[in-house]
This record gives sequence, structure tokens and C-alpha cells, in this order.
Amino acid sequence: MTEQVLAPVKYVDFKKENIDTNIVLSLKEAGKTAEAIRSTEKVTRIVSTVLVYLFILVLAMTVLFPFYWMIITSLKQLDEIVAPVQTFFPNIVMWSNYAYVFQVFDFTTYMINTIVVAAVSTAGTLITTIFAAFAFARLNFKGREALFMIFLMTMMIPGEMMVISNYLTVNAFGWIKDQTLLDAYAAMIVPFWISVFHIYLLRQNFKQIPNELYLAAKVDGKSDWSYLWKVMVPLAAPTLISIVILKFMGTWNSYIWPQLVTKKDEFRLISNALRGSAFSDPDTGTVEFGYQMAASFCVTVPLFLLFVFFRKYIMKGVGRAGIKG
Repeated sequence: MTEQVLAPVKYVDFKKENIDTNIVLSLKEAGKTAEAIRSTEKVTRIVSTVLVYLFILVLAMTVLFPFYWMIITSLKQLDEIVAPVQTFFPNIVMWSNYAYVFQVFDFTTYMINTIVVAAVSTAGTLITTIFAAFAFARLNFKGREALFMIFLMTMMIPGEMMVISNYLTVNAFGWIKDQTLLDAYAAMIVPFWISVFHIYLLRQNFKQIPNELYLAAKVDGKSDWSYLWKVMVPLAAPTLISIVILKFMGTWNSYIWPQLVTKKDEFRLISNALRGSAFSDPDTGTVEFGYQMAASFCVTVPLFLLFVFFRKYIMKGVGRAGIKG
């Protein structure tokens, strides 16, 4: 074999070879400039991240402060609550406020009313939403898009503008005069079984499901009813869960409509009962804010826990509905 002989390394003398040293200096300066740019970008990213987190922290404190104020107020004496100088922690922690609330406030009656109205209203809304979203997403009928646009246009109408018409409707059904408990439930539930927002939310999710599945189901002889409940509903489970949670929370917190259509205190929801006279001094009429805040905290905790444990379903369902399939 012929051995290959490596050529000796040749050291270049820039002066002897007449190579322009300015080129070498320019390369060195370019390297330093690139390093400086990278350092500047790194500092910029750090500063931007810090500013973003500070902004989020400020927003979080702004949102949580009323909740914190409700808690500390529920543990204060009335004299400390109405004092000119407010404290951010009670001087004397009044756990007795909560004991008093459970003694004078009929939690059982109002909680049963609220749970019944919220559960039935949520179930009815879920059924109408599924059927309407399926029709707008999969069924081809004349005027479908125009009808859906009219539905969306109604979202721009404030709900307060429909209070009078809804009241006249439930009154015409006989649910106001000589009202019974079932009449009160019907008046609070039936007018809100339709939610355009939830229909829109679920329709967008249904449209993400490939149309080939629907055509394949038709080839296999499946009906629209079977395809809806065996294919579309299971695939849209996150959105349906978010609709259930949002509807339940909205019904739980409703105040104006239940106050308007109920004639007796024992027919009202928990949010209406909190404005009752149970937390007022019968002699002076002074509102006992500590007791009222304690009751408000007890009513708020179930919704807070509901959101904490199911927030991922809400975010996932709303996020999926915002993506066009």
C-alpha cells in the first residue's frame, strides 16, 4: 500500500503574506457584537418576563382582594367594621358570627331551592343545547346559516331588556298569581332553558368532528339520533362539562329574576335570602355586616370549590370551541 504523507502545517504570517489585518479585526468585532446582541436579548427576555409576572400578580391581587375583605369582615365586630380607620385583619376574631348565622338563617330551605332550580335549569339547558348545536352543525336545511346568525344577533341584546316580556309570559302561564312552590320553580327555570352562547359554544365543537365520521355512520345504517349520542356527545365531553359548570354557577348566582317572580320568601334562592332582614337589628334597623359577610362566605365556598376542581374542563372546553375544525 502506498502510504499517504501528510503535508506539513503551514503557519501563515499575515504580514509576510500581505493579508489585510482589517478583515481579521472586523471578524473579531463582529463576534463581540453578536455576543453583545445575545446578552441584550437575554436581558430583554428576563425583564419582559418579570414585567409580565408583576402585571399578572397585580391583577390577581385585584381579583382576590374583595374575597379576602369578605373573609376578614365576616370575622370582625360591627364597631370595627364601621370604624373610620379600617384594619386588614380583625383585632378580635369573631368565630361566633358563623355560629349565629347558622342559628338565624334558614340555610336548608334556601339551599334546597337553589340546588333544585340550578340542577333542573342546567339539565334542561344541556338538552336544548345539544339538539340545537347538532342541528346547526350537521343537519342541512334551508336557512340554517341565516337562522344561526339571527341567534347570534340576540346575544347583543342585554338580558335586562327581556325581563318584562319574560315576566308577562310566565304570568300568562299562571305561575305568578296564587303561586305555589312548583309554580315558583317553573317561573325561575323555564325561561332560561335556551342559551344562545352555549349553543354557539357546542356548535363550534361539533364542527371540529370530521364529517367523514357522520358519512361513515350513515353508510353503516346509523340514525342521526344514534350518531349524536354515541359519537358526537362523547367527543364533546369537555365542552359539555364546561357548559354544565357555567350554567350551574350562573343559576346559583342569579338574583334579579328570582327576586321578581317569587312571591314568598320561602320560594326564593340563596342569593335573594342574603338580602333579608335576618342580619338586621330589629330595634335600630342597622345591618349586621359581619353576619351578612359570614353568610355570603358560606354561600360562595361551594362555587369556589367547584371552579377550583373543574377549572381545567372549563378552559379545555372553551379553548376547543374557539378552534375551527
